Amino acid sequence: MTDLDISKFAFFKDMKEEYRQIFLKNLTKDVFKPNEYIVKQNEHASKFFLIVKGKVSIEMLSPEGKPFSIQTLKEGDIVGWSWMIPPFLSQFSVRALEATEMLVIDGEMLRQKSEKDHDLGYDLLKRLVTIFVLRLQATRQHLMALYSSV
Repeated sequence: MTDLDISKFAFFKDMKEEYRQIFLKNLTKDVFKPNEYIVKQNEHASKFFLIVKGKVSIEMLSPEGKPFSIQTLKEGDIVGWSWMIPPFLSQFSVRALEATEMLVIDGEMLRQKSEKDHDLGYDLLKRLVTIFVLRLQATRQHLMALYSSV
C-alpha cells in the first residue's frame, strides 16, 4: 500500500521518510461494523491502527465489568500503543461507533525494528507518549465528571 498518503495523520508529522516507508510498506486495510470491537481490554496487543473513516470509542471496564467510554476518536487519529510497552496487553477496548475504515500495522514488527534501530524506537516512543498523555487526560476528565456528579 505504498500509494497511500499518511501525511494527514498528525502522528507522522515531521517523521523521517525512511521511517514513514516502514509504515507504508506494512499497511493493510480493515473495515469494522458499528458496535464491532476492534481491540478488547487485557487481550494481547499486536496492532497499530490509523482511522481513515468513521469513529471509535476508547472504553474501559468498570469495577462491575461494564464498559464505559473515555474518549471518541475519528478520522486522522491513531489507536493502539500497547504493543510497544510490556506486558503487551491492551489497556483499553476499542469499539467502532459507525462503519469504520482503518489502516492496520503490525505493532510487533514495529517493536522489533525499534529494538534494532534505536533512533526509530526513540522517534516512535516520543510520538506514542503524546497518545499516552491524551488517554490519561481523557480518563482523568471522565473520572472527574463521574465523581463531581456523585
